[in-house]
Amino acid sequence: MTRLGPVEAARRIARQRHPEALAAFVCGSVLTEHRTAYSDLDLVVMLDGAPAPYRSSFVAAGWPVEMFVHTDETWHDFVERETAGRSSPLLFMCAHGELLLDHDGSGVRLAAEARERLAAGPPPATPEELEHRRYVLTDLLDDLAGCADPAERLFIVTALAQRAAELALLVRGRWLGGGKWLARRLQAAEPGLADRLDPAVRDALEARPEALVALVDEVLGSAGGRLWDGFEVA
Repeated sequence: MTRLGPVEAARRIARQRHPEALAAFVCGSVLTEHRTAYSDLDLVVMLDGAPAPYRSSFVAAGWPVEMFVHTDETWHDFVERETAGRSSPLLFMCAHGELLLDHDGSGVRLAAEARERLAAGPPPATPEELEHRRYVLTDLLDDLAGCADPAERLFIVTALAQRAAELALLVRGRWLGGGKWLARRLQAAEPGLADRLDPAVRDALEARPEALVALVDEVLGSAGGRLWDGFEVA
């Protein structure tokens, strides 16, 4: 049996689960060229009250579904918390998702607000945060330089890759992300750096760290360089 397409399936699920919904969006990789056989439906549903807010994972219409249910108030509260952390999946879902239903115009307004907030960018990194991130990367580089254990090297190298990518995005005033979304944010913001990171990490895991060290130092240089001696936190 052929399952429904993602948009049709998401619309049907939203109506079945919440016929009282004011608006609903389907979002995520499933609408993009990044779609795989394992992609799920990210579904944002807006209600006027209870049982929102809640999040639920389930299988319906042949699809794995992640459903995020909010009221206007809880949506804004959640977005404010995510924005403070400079990573807001909810904003991206509503800005780039497909509007499935919109009974009162709130869906159109929410999508427009999400796009405006994303375009404005996240809060800038504070000098204290940049110093702390420089210190952590410097410490990891020292750990890598002295590492002879392959198991330890695995975690040092992956930590360097993630933290260097995050610092590169912060310095550029761009949104952060987790997992695959960190890779996509970096590719969008700095494709040359993203393209170099993968082979540099692979080499470093094979005890050839030179390219990764050079790349991390490049990122550190954009934030003020390595920092260890004299670093202090109150």
